Amino acid sequence: MIRVMIVEDEPLIAQAHRAYIERVPGFSVHSVVHDARAAIRTVAAASVGDDPIDLVLLDIGLPDASGLDVAATLSGMRPSPDVIAVTSARDLEIVRTAVARGVALYLLKPFTFTAFRDKLERYREFRNALPTGGNALSQHDIDRAISALRTSDERAVSPKGVAPQTLDHVSACIRDADGPMTAAETAAAIGVSRVTAWRYLERLADAGVLVRHTEYGRAGRPQIRYTMR
Repeated sequence: MIRVMIVEDEPLIAQAHRAYIERVPGFSVHSVVHDARAAIRTVAAASVGDDPIDLVLLDIGLPDASGLDVAATLSGMRPSPDVIAVTSARDLEIVRTAVARGVALYLLKPFTFTAFRDKLERYREFRNALPTGGNALSQHDIDRAISALRTSDERAVSPKGVAPQTLDHVSACIRDADGPMTAAETAAAIGVSRVTAWRYLERLADAGVLVRHTEYGRAGRPQIRYTMR
């Protein structure tokens, strides 16, 4: 069983991450912490016991320090947990720094359970590709393990009729909006039809990424607006 620590300052998001992890076979939640100090302290305490933390789901924007600094500190511990950055930060320099500080995978918020599960499954394949114990690695072992992390997203094929880029545009539109948006407003903002926007909004809502708000007017059908969870 792969032991996972969740580092997320928003309790509701941390709760959602826990629920997602519990749906992926082979993974269990070791602990949930909400700031950098607690993350480092928890990993250090676990490393001297019988249940060291294997994987850290690390938010970059923590209240007391950058998650990037936490990743650098964790990489110096022995045993050192692996890190998946879970963040909305899309700046290229942040991505480069994350890689330089030992982040194995990068998961952008908002995301669906399918994307989340794909990252965990890649990581599990990475671990399974490495020999157990202190055995020396061969070139084949290294190449196989790295390949598991670098596998194209094509293996996590989107459902038929769903374009990942459009899904990304819709979620970004809602995330950056000043308030709840309708399908028509979303369609106008990103340049797609209202039906297309509605279909993607509903998919994100069904996945738990968005929240529906129903408004009842005097006449006609109720209007649905969407916000980030």
